[in-house]
Amino acid sequence: MSELKGFLAPKTPTGKSAIAPEMPWYYSGTLLTVEYLTDPANVKALLPEGIELADEHPGAVAIIWADWQSCGVTKEELLDPSRAQYMEAFVVVRCKYEGKTYSRCVAIWVTSGFALARGFFQGYPKKLGSVYSTRVYNRGVATPRLEAGSKFGASISAYDHRLASAVVTLRKPSDGNGFVNGHPMLHSRWMPSITPGLGNSMDQLITMSSQDADLGQAWEGDAELDLFDSQWDELASILPVEKILGGYFREVGVTFNGGTLVKDNSNPNI
Repeated sequence: MSELKGFLAPKTPTGKSAIAPEMPWYYSGTLLTVEYLTDPANVKALLPEGIELADEHPGAVAIIWADWQSCGVTKEELLDPSRAQYMEAFVVVRCKYEGKTYSRCVAIWVTSGFALARGFFQGYPKKLGSVYSTRVYNRGVATPRLEAGSKFGASISAYDHRLASAVVTLRKPSDGNGFVNGHPMLHSRWMPSITPGLGNSMDQLITMSSQDADLGQAWEGDAELDLFDSQWDELASILPVEKILGGYFREVGVTFNGGTLVKDNSNPNI
């Protein structure tokens, strides 16, 4: 009998059908970020037991639109772009666990199945959606330039319902692209028991961060942001905007190569 292979499902004798390859995973792309303040009570309501609000700016939120091209070690996905390119938009807050400040993703929408699967592995609460942000090209007039006055638009929709719209107008180069998403991530990986009512078979708190960052010049600017709810998604109601802090744009390259188990409450016997 042959050994079944594959980093993630489905496993086959060759492993070629796996939805994602072995780590490390490499990412190149752009980030359009809008940061704002909400009532800290709204952030607290999204944190599991044992995770606290950050000491500084406990009500800070970032919505980040990412336009990615990604691949594994062989880079073969780059020659089949449908396996490499996708968009995602994620909502990040700051939190504290055992005295250390972390970033935590509390909502995220992606445009491809392989990104969805990788996210579940990493503890991101990913859902499929429709995500767009203005792209930068080096030629022609149908593109903004990285210069003062340039405008970028972005949107998130899911199940054909608009959830967010944003416009960022660049003002000047910046030392960074915001502070909310500037810490190691603290995520929850969980899977309910196959038997109803018995809790979670997997229940892990994990931390991770990217490696080998290759960062372009960041730009900061003014931002406009509108949030909405639908029958199937909550965004405006759970993290309403009280004050917009600003917007950012940056080209980035990063590597993901695993994380660290912080706490394990799993019960594989249920």
